[in-house]
Amino acid sequence: MNAYPLHARAQRARNFSNSDIGELVNALENDLEGEVRADKASRGLYATDASIYQMEPVAVVFPAGENDVQYVLRVAAEARIPVLPRGGGTSLAGQAVNHAVVLDFTAKMGQVLEINPDENWARVQPGLVLAQLNRAAARLGLQYGIDPSTANRATIGGGIGNNSCGSHSVIYGKTIDQVLDLETVLSDGSLATLKNLSGPELDSKLATPGLEGNLYRELRRIGSEQRQEIAQRYPQIMRRVSGYNLDDFTNEDGPIDLSRMIVGSEGTLAVITEARVRLAPLPKLKGIAAVHFETVVQAAEATVVALEHQPSAVELVGNTIINHCRANPGFRRLAEWVSGDPGGVLLVEFYGETEVELGSALDQLEADLSRRGLGYAVVKTTGAALQRDMWRMREAGLGLLMSVRGDSKPVGFVEDTAVAPEKLPRFIERFQEIVGKHGTEVAYYGHASVGCLHLRPMVNVKSTEGLATMEAIAVEVADLVLEFEGSLSGEHGDGILRGVFTEHMFGPQLTNAFREVKQTFDPDGLLNPGKIIDTPGFSENLRLSPQTANWEPVTELDFSFEGGIARAAEQCNGQGTCRKLDGTMCPSFMVTGEEEHSTRGRANLFRLAFSGALPHEKLAGERLHQALDLCVECKACKSECPSGVDLAKLKYEALAQRNRTKGVPIRSRLFARIATLARLGSHLRPFANWASRQGILRHPMHRIFGIHRNRPLPAFANQTFSHWFRRHTAKTEPLAPRGEAVLFSDTFTNFFHPSVGQAAVRLLEALGYKVVVVERIACCGRPAISKGMLSMAREWARQNVKALLPYAERGLPIVGLEPSCLLTFRDEYPDLLRDQASKTVAEQSFMLDELIAQLASQDDTIGEIFRDDAGKQVMLHAHCHQKAILGADPTLTALRLIPGSSVDLIETSCCGMAGAFGFEAEHYDISRAMGEMRLFPAIEGAPPEAEIAITGVSCRQQIDHFTTRKPRHALEILADALRD
Repeated sequence: MNAYPLHARAQRARNFSNSDIGELVNALENDLEGEVRADKASRGLYATDASIYQMEPVAVVFPAGENDVQYVLRVAAEARIPVLPRGGGTSLAGQAVNHAVVLDFTAKMGQVLEINPDENWARVQPGLVLAQLNRAAARLGLQYGIDPSTANRATIGGGIGNNSCGSHSVIYGKTIDQVLDLETVLSDGSLATLKNLSGPELDSKLATPGLEGNLYRELRRIGSEQRQEIAQRYPQIMRRVSGYNLDDFTNEDGPIDLSRMIVGSEGTLAVITEARVRLAPLPKLKGIAAVHFETVVQAAEATVVALEHQPSAVELVGNTIINHCRANPGFRRLAEWVSGDPGGVLLVEFYGETEVELGSALDQLEADLSRRGLGYAVVKTTGAALQRDMWRMREAGLGLLMSVRGDSKPVGFVEDTAVAPEKLPRFIERFQEIVGKHGTEVAYYGHASVGCLHLRPMVNVKSTEGLATMEAIAVEVADLVLEFEGSLSGEHGDGILRGVFTEHMFGPQLTNAFREVKQTFDPDGLLNPGKIIDTPGFSENLRLSPQTANWEPVTELDFSFEGGIARAAEQCNGQGTCRKLDGTMCPSFMVTGEEEHSTRGRANLFRLAFSGALPHEKLAGERLHQALDLCVECKACKSECPSGVDLAKLKYEALAQRNRTKGVPIRSRLFARIATLARLGSHLRPFANWASRQGILRHPMHRIFGIHRNRPLPAFANQTFSHWFRRHTAKTEPLAPRGEAVLFSDTFTNFFHPSVGQAAVRLLEALGYKVVVVERIACCGRPAISKGMLSMAREWARQNVKALLPYAERGLPIVGLEPSCLLTFRDEYPDLLRDQASKTVAEQSFMLDELIAQLASQDDTIGEIFRDDAGKQVMLHAHCHQKAILGADPTLTALRLIPGSSVDLIETSCCGMAGAFGFEAEHYDISRAMGEMRLFPAIEGAPPEAEIAITGVSCRQQIDHFTTRKPRHALEILADALRD
């Protein structure tokens, strides 16, 4: 048969004019319950997924139900424009990008509709994130067995489209093994329930006229005709997700389950609006044996042995990931269990009913491997915390690999091969020969249990040579996979990346059969054309290529580490970790669910501006500013984004560019000069405190300056810390066996919370330091930096470095109490000043609890400064900047030095205050919503006797305002526990 030119519609959509788009949007809006967007920036946000491709859509629709999906398909058909169903946009082969109307189901169709614990199934909408399903199922002792590493942001619909698998596919199989039935909208807009049919019910469908009936008739015919070719060409392994699932339709007389054709079809055959999926009981106990090997090949050889012990998972982590994990401050602790410098580690997991059974399984594996001389070290654990760290390191694999700076990166263009596990060692050796011949190296991770590895050669796709190398390797690897009777895709689907090789892998006869399947379901080529078959070329539509333009504006901050500001934005590879709903990143996305409020979305807008896809002036324009507006500069992306995207830094620079072209708003000027205002207000303390409480004055402040009328303003202390310290030093001359420590008295400590400073002095003196407070020091500059007033911040930074440098050069610790202030010395000063002096000061700057934790690691007697009877229960909420740059461990360590204390970290995102953000009228509600996600419930649910500890003034203000509890700074709790 003649192939339908499937991507012709996409090509037409690509050439749509603004007036064409306007007409389409008007038609869509006529009868749509959901929402449609078609501005240039919104289309740019959906032009990429986690692959190497970029295709700008025509419009983005957020359907509210199946009626909306039907309506969109009908409008699109009239306009002859394709439609692309999309989940979380984490696809790695380009299947989630197209010149089409994108259907984003995550906003309004992401609910758990029903869970049946008696029959172990769940009914869900396609936009539901897998982790959310598992949270709901876990309450009933159940889980969804498909667990890709993107489970905290990938959706059920996307998983069905890809036929996703995961770490436990050795026991749970692929998505196709977990889908019971699907509610769909077919290409003609009709509704169809797809499930396993037999007997009279199937006969009725086969006799039904129209599109749905034709699907049953044609699939039975095509499958029957291709039975022999399927037997010869389909790889006989579990992890085959390439092509269409024609191998399920070769029985001429048996039942037919059309849902099995939709699974893995990447939105090219029908649109899923609801799914019923199997659930499995949660395992009672789990244990892991982390087996270390000198080489990846040795790890692959041991996989077959491990499988003989019937594990629940066998995952491979290569040395590249381990090394990147060790080098990344946000992930370093996840690799603390790794012994030596292995070439590869196998994580072999077992389920068990009892500790004895689990321990026995781990011991038997270790003994068997030892007997065969496989592996040089084994770390066994049944502890949940260590297992969680092991899995987190494995799951962060892709992002950690992409954290490499520069244009050469481990690119995912042959990253999804699957062969039989027993063939894996030789396959890896041959793969290494290929990449070695091309002068590059490869990073490894993946599902060794089923022979599916994610292999990423280092390539520079922005060079002509690099692009040619990539294509050459791709062709040779396709040949290698055929030789080893494997599948080019074992998990991540075909899309464009592997769809280019469909005929190469399956032959012309089956490829034509695939075209018949597509033609049967989608006669007009409406649904995500150009995927799996008849794709664009391998090197067409690349996100980055030799033609990529990198506009580099003159920047206030130093971006040399990133290779320039454009490469700082390109560091985002689209994997979408920022769309998760746990951890700290990204608090605004957690509240709104909007792509543009994720780190990925904002980085994409930056990248589009730097590449010229958006006009360069958009860097200071309203649309980018709108997307950045809810970024609270928490810096969580700096540590939680495995690729190391620092969106806060990009925002500072964008605000600076905007300030230069549009001027600095009055409110920003006021917040930037909070130190000056505080100094003046302190002199007028009684009047200032009275005025801040008067509603008659708060309303004009709300209206004129945009400071929300309901947000309490901080009250000035009766005595500043500076005044107290001068009197304190005049009265005391403590012994100082450790010498001097410089205490940085920040604005908030000095004028509003001097008790924190007093506690710090007591602690430092108890530790054996003489406290020095440097006079005439400037504001740290954090408020100015947050408003993009970088020239002002640079001048203050220069003053502070000049004042502190003599102490830093003497090796004295410069100690801070407010994370947002002190950590500015470490994070922003070197970028602002670009000199060695700022780096010297940064190297000697410490939070006080960090200093205490360091001393405790060197001196076992440090805990003796605390009373034996001072123990209490403490629940800690750590400041975002601290979590991003230091982590909360130093504060936890310091608090746990108090004998008898019970200290727990409240696992939350940003409190929502974020310095000036929570004061601003337009942000008040979302500031509150950020806290309400997890922080406020955790605090209100804390035992009455528990102390609520904070480390930052913003967190204190937010908790004070929106909860019934009164938090205290962790340093105040520590000081209260000191011996007299």
